[in-house]
Amino acid sequence: MPHRMLRHLQDGDIVEDVYLAGSKALRINRQGHPYLQVELRDRSGSMIARMWNANEQIFQAFREGECVFVRGKAQMFQGSIQIILNEIRPATTDQWDPSDFLPQSEIDSSVLWNRLRQLLQVKNPHLRALVNMFLQDETLMQCFVRAPAGSRLHHPYLGGLLEHVVHMLEIAHRIFGGNNSLYPEVNTDLVLAGIFLHDIGKVRELAYATHFAYTDEGQLLGHLVIGIEILHDKVGEVEKLLGEPFPQELLLRLKHIIISHHGDLESGSPRVPMTPEAMVVYLIDQLDSRLHMILRELREDRYPDRAWTDFHPFLERRLFRGQTNAQHVTTSPSMDID
Repeated sequence: MPHRMLRHLQDGDIVEDVYLAGSKALRINRQGHPYLQVELRDRSGSMIARMWNANEQIFQAFREGECVFVRGKAQMFQGSIQIILNEIRPATTDQWDPSDFLPQSEIDSSVLWNRLRQLLQVKNPHLRALVNMFLQDETLMQCFVRAPAGSRLHHPYLGGLLEHVVHMLEIAHRIFGGNNSLYPEVNTDLVLAGIFLHDIGKVRELAYATHFAYTDEGQLLGHLVIGIEILHDKVGEVEKLLGEPFPQELLLRLKHIIISHHGDLESGSPRVPMTPEAMVVYLIDQLDSRLHMILRELREDRYPDRAWTDFHPFLERRLFRGQTNAQHVTTSPSMDID
């Protein structure tokens, strides 16, 4: 039987299918009884499932990150669909197709890769040598082309990181490109290199061979620290190639772009942006990632006839579609995107 995507489930639907188990927890309800809560995922998104009167044996029967067979019923709860489980157990290999759980960009990777190389034209000789050193590392770039930009929120699909970076470079070129820069005081070379490298640490932060999850290194260090480590190694290679030290202030400014691109301490940046180029990369990153989430929420809302979407926990708001835009949104090309 074909896999039924989570986003297609409606209130009252009977569920007998295989999904990817995300985070799980054994909790206690108000009556003091234990229940299982598990996040189920497929390439259409994620959904919370609960099993009442669960126990430790059921909780330990499967692991996070593996596919599970579930039997239960979809139920509306506080404006969102959840699944009430009667059964959950590890799925056998013949019960699921990996393509159901590994979404990928709808834009061909070769198209994105070629566009990346077209957009990454920097004049500064040291930055140009550094960018080329990255581009010539086939192993690293194969991971870069395949990696998602995130496990759940924005561009959470194979090729998502490359797509995100290309979109950011496109935005930068429209604002700072050529002789028509709106802000000529901004160092365009630093902006382009910073965009290319701002999330480079995600190639090691995230696991994406069979499912999307965080690696041990990703959990313990995060992609900002990993990105600085990768940059440090490449700078050493550039210095050997050129036979001279990499300019220290230039390197410092590039490192600052990487560690500050989340924008503030609460969002995970150890430093706030303190240079024009760092502020530019942060704002373009916010624009592309947030707009991606908003458009996806409008496009994939399970009730397209309503004027408002469900509440989005990360965006901390509902989104207004209105009646005039409903048809436009539902007929837009679908991108099975976290």
